[in-house]
Amino acid sequence: MHDKYQAATEFLSSQDDDWRRHIAAVGPCLHEPHAARDPYESLVRAIAYQQLHAKAGDAIVGRLLALFPSVSFPRPEQIVATDFDQLRACGFSASKIATIQGIAQATLDGVVPDYTTALAMDDEALIERLVTLRGVGRWTVEMLLIYSLERPDILPADDFGVREGYRRLKGLEVQPTRKQMIEIGLAWSPYRTVASWYLWRVPGR
Repeated sequence: MHDKYQAATEFLSSQDDDWRRHIAAVGPCLHEPHAARDPYESLVRAIAYQQLHAKAGDAIVGRLLALFPSVSFPRPEQIVATDFDQLRACGFSASKIATIQGIAQATLDGVVPDYTTALAMDDEALIERLVTLRGVGRWTVEMLLIYSLERPDILPADDFGVREGYRRLKGLEVQPTRKQMIEIGLAWSPYRTVASWYLWRVPGR
């Protein structure tokens, strides 16, 4: 099997010894996008996982899917029509319920683009359009760009794991700020998505 991230890992390994050692220790990049997931579904899933560990997010999504056994993922009109208490029982907080119902409504209104439209939009245009939604921040849209639209050059500079990974990689006292992270990350373009994947995997020191 050809390592589709080989060019990216070679480029990042050539940055400096810290990167080279870390990439050698982790091995090939195994980033797995969920290709062709439409932006609506990606956003709802991302909101479910926000500020939670993966297991808790999995459980919430699992309960949500169980409410709609006839479809692989509930459609926007179904989410809009779902009772608050039913969503609360899935484990969503009140603010997350308002957010996912807002995303569903915005999808029906055409604010959230379908997959084909999103694919044709550039990163920043899509971010600008979607951060207008309540409860949807830049990080949420960046997860969509990384996992659904398979964009190769996304660095979620707000992400705790990315900043903490960089702090550990470099043995720094404090994490870089969002602004510093963006500037540092310019050197990793056009492979910032793979750089993020590796930063998420820097072991604790």
